[in-house]
Amino acid sequence: MWKPLAFIAPLLALSLPAHAEVPKVVASIQPLHSLAAMVMDGLGTPTLLVSGSASEHGYTLKPSDMRAIEAAQVAVIVDTGYETFLAKPLKARGDKIATIAMADLPGLAVYEPREGGVWEAHDHKKHEHDAHGHDHHDELDGHVWLDPRNAQLLLTALSEQLSELDPANAAAYHRNADAARAKLAALDGALKDKLAPLAGKPFVVFHDAYQYFEARYGLNGVGSITVDPDRSPSAKRMAALKDKLVKAKAACVFREPQFPAGVVDSLAKSANTRVGLLDPQGATLPPGPGLYPALLENMADSLTKCLGTP
Repeated sequence: MWKPLAFIAPLLALSLPAHAEVPKVVASIQPLHSLAAMVMDGLGTPTLLVSGSASEHGYTLKPSDMRAIEAAQVAVIVDTGYETFLAKPLKARGDKIATIAMADLPGLAVYEPREGGVWEAHDHKKHEHDAHGHDHHDELDGHVWLDPRNAQLLLTALSEQLSELDPANAAAYHRNADAARAKLAALDGALKDKLAPLAGKPFVVFHDAYQYFEARYGLNGVGSITVDPDRSPSAKRMAALKDKLVKAKAACVFREPQFPAGVVDSLAKSANTRVGLLDPQGATLPPGPGLYPALLENMADSLTKCLGTP
């Protein structure tokens, strides 16, 4: 879990030379890697652990991943309850690595997971972290990066951490973070305008990864095909979803590029709905600072293309 900078920085500073190099950063998944790359632009390149072709659900670290974690001074993750494969390696490194857990950032808007694969109420229970980053609930939906306001908080936290470790480049980290926040704020406004016509239109997704995006832009996801994206849904769930699609007059079912399309195609055919593609990880995009904005833009385009069709 993320620790306040005031406690981390002195511990790390003891082991750093007076003229430290740019800190080595590892990021768990592509969206967080992209945000880290924005802050480090022109100074260094973070290491990505889970590539776009893989899924963080059930991921197993490779020897190269372990070497990267061992060499890093900073880790950027959602939460060790989300990227469970990182819990032991990060704990083993102790105070030698500063772990910035996005889910622990003060002021972050978080939502509880919706019940099951077919949820009945489109109800977002929002929580705010207190000044120390402590949350007031037992569970959260880990897809926190899909609200760009949350992403802006991560940009700030990482720029502050890197500035503590590398004061010679502090101005550059802060400048990069300021530029990235401004870019995301402009994108947020553009997405609000683009997605406004889709408000209230029902749709079903492959797995419940989009609550933050839905809540931010007034979208109406009415269910997901599966609870665990690595397990095929039961016949009972498929039948329930078909009924849900028909009753809700859902216009579209969305699949994801990391997972087979057959289940989605079968459901869409049985309910006579269209099939779209949503990619919450940026699996089809090249890693780097441009991935995160492109990820949000592509999702908005996919939703507009599928739901906006008469």
